[in-house]
Amino acid sequence: MNVSCLDYNATGAFSSLVLDYLRKDTKLQPFYAHFPEVASFAALIKDRNFPQEQRQVLVEELTRQYEGVELPEAVKSNLEALAQPQTFTITTGHQLNLFTGPLYFIYKIVTAIKTAQELQKAYPEQKFVPVYWMATEDHDFAEVNHFTLFGKTYTWESDAKGAVGRFSTDGLNELLDQLPESYPLFEKAYTESATLAEATRSIVNGLFGVYGVVCLDGDSPVLKRSFSPVAQRELREQIGYKTISETNKALEKHYKPQVMVREINLFYLDQNLRERIVQEGEVYKVLNTELTFTQEQILQLAQEEPEKISPNVVMRPLYQELVLPNLAYIGGGAEVAYWFQLKGLFEAFQVPYPAVMLRNSAMYITKANGQRMEKLGLTVPEMFKELPELKKRLAELLNQEEVSLEGQRKAVEDIFRQVEELAQRVDPTLVKAVAAEAQKAQNSLQMLEKKLNKAVESKNDTTYNQLINLKEKLFPTGVLQERVDNLLTYQTNNPDFIQELVAAFEPFAYSFTVLQEE
Repeated sequence: MNVSCLDYNATGAFSSLVLDYLRKDTKLQPFYAHFPEVASFAALIKDRNFPQEQRQVLVEELTRQYEGVELPEAVKSNLEALAQPQTFTITTGHQLNLFTGPLYFIYKIVTAIKTAQELQKAYPEQKFVPVYWMATEDHDFAEVNHFTLFGKTYTWESDAKGAVGRFSTDGLNELLDQLPESYPLFEKAYTESATLAEATRSIVNGLFGVYGVVCLDGDSPVLKRSFSPVAQRELREQIGYKTISETNKALEKHYKPQVMVREINLFYLDQNLRERIVQEGEVYKVLNTELTFTQEQILQLAQEEPEKISPNVVMRPLYQELVLPNLAYIGGGAEVAYWFQLKGLFEAFQVPYPAVMLRNSAMYITKANGQRMEKLGLTVPEMFKELPELKKRLAELLNQEEVSLEGQRKAVEDIFRQVEELAQRVDPTLVKAVAAEAQKAQNSLQMLEKKLNKAVESKNDTTYNQLINLKEKLFPTGVLQERVDNLLTYQTNNPDFIQELVAAFEPFAYSFTVLQEE
């Protein structure tokens, strides 16, 4: 495997906020605590005084969640280590995508693994555990119910409602029967697990258990007790709206905030139900239901049945940091962006703000696609250019320059300018007619230019089609592979795919990784 790296800026696929963050632009420094580099973790470790009683709660809950799961030694060791005061977590989170969904699900977890490994080398007196926070309370089923394998999309149809982690896996057999071949790990997980949360834990354990990755389900009455005081204050004071709105005012001077903050950033969670809590006068309502509460009743609910209160996107990070001895959160570009809206919220609740790390991104070039690229005479950096620009580059390589009638257009423009001046002297009413004829002539030249270039292209249709097909393989639907392709698209033909990612990714290098089969 040949591994190379590109500057993120060269890919054209990342926002200005992300690029500014990676270059440590001073505009962003007020919105985070520590830039995520190895040396910064000395201060992060020193500042992270995680209560021992909360560690015990965490370990006991994880032990309960892993009941009946065959634990690899690395996971078992990490679960035991979490009870010790010198153990810290490196966390990433994602939705429970079917069959792991797009590749960035995999890339997030691999980045967490490598980050923990790198920190273990730098700080041998501590222990670092990679954690996958399962977004079990998410209720947007349409975002997780499908995956794309070898260019074909498979979809799980279900009428279930509420938190997706609670969905029964009973309806998945029909979809499993549609797959082109057998995938034992996934089939076992989906047929032997009662819920999507259990199935996803089983899959991640099978894929990453050897690296000690610990899966945590936040949809837990025990863990929600730690969040209860935050939820009560949010219900009383709307602290999230106040702090994040203030941060947004400063952030908006340079960037558009990634997520919208609500007056109350909590959901009501029950079986088959997850709906926003809103306040209307003295009454708290659950949208799209008949449920209403007084302030006293809703606060009592948050205290006595905290599992019925679910944090939204801006509160979930705070919940995560309350229940984990965490030092860093690893996310994609959009996640990095919304974490920058949260520093004031963390300060309001006196919760340490972790290092926010951009996950690794990658392109995987199979041997066949590498040979096609070499045959076309193109390089990896060139493949990130738009297709029209690539076609021009290919035409240059084929010694066929793009036809341009720019000179002729200027000549015609000069001629009609002279005619217009003559018309102005002879009969000014003819000036408009001259202008109309000039425009017709320019339109004709433009049309001829297109036809001539089309004729040039037609001479090399085979070569251009090869380029188009290669571009589609490397950028399905015009975006990075990681946003479309599924793990099995590559692992089916390369069983060592994950191991090669672990070997290739350098989380603190902050560069785009290219893996090319030799």
